[in-house]
Amino acid sequence: MEEVVDGYVVDILRGKLIIEIQTANFAQIRKKMRKLVKRHRVRLVLPVAQDKWIVKLPDKKRGKAERRKSPKHGSFEDVFTELVSFPDLITHKNFEVEVALTQEEEIRRFDSRRRRRRGNWVTFERRLLDVTAQLTIRSGSDLIGLLPPDLPDEFRTSELAASFGRPRAIAQQAAYCLRKCGLIKQVGKEGNAIVYTKV
Repeated sequence: MEEVVDGYVVDILRGKLIIEIQTANFAQIRKKMRKLVKRHRVRLVLPVAQDKWIVKLPDKKRGKAERRKSPKHGSFEDVFTELVSFPDLITHKNFEVEVALTQEEEIRRFDSRRRRRRGNWVTFERRLLDVTAQLTIRSGSDLIGLLPPDLPDEFRTSELAASFGRPRAIAQQAAYCLRKCGLIKQVGKEGNAIVYTKV
């Protein structure tokens, strides 16, 4: 049950531990997190859809729901996308992030009044089907442990993206977070590409 702590509504208060669940957009809770960790232990839970099914509910013209699996698959390194809002907090003794890989359904319904890129289909609900894996990040060593073991000693974000098997944007976000935590540093530049190494 929600509780009020230091003027903020928190999702769960378990003894002295605050548990916040945030499905996206850590930027919205930046101020809240920075204030709460000063006096309390905080666990921020980030659900990431490893597998997702899109369910389109029937409208008056469609007789039955349509369900298909999304080609997108989330993974633990998706935490970097959100952590860019306050990467330095991962080194705070009172703060930790738990990434939960999930299977979920995204429920959409047709709304002729809404003009969106999805052709008037609006997402209004997400249903959790299962939690397939969990990872708790309590320190810088846990965060840098997300780097692939085959990464060379000196690397660029293009090589990090290839090792992740993910878009370069995630690799750039990872490099930003790790640099802000003092876990990697710039050791050179090749053209426009920055070369990093672990500290």
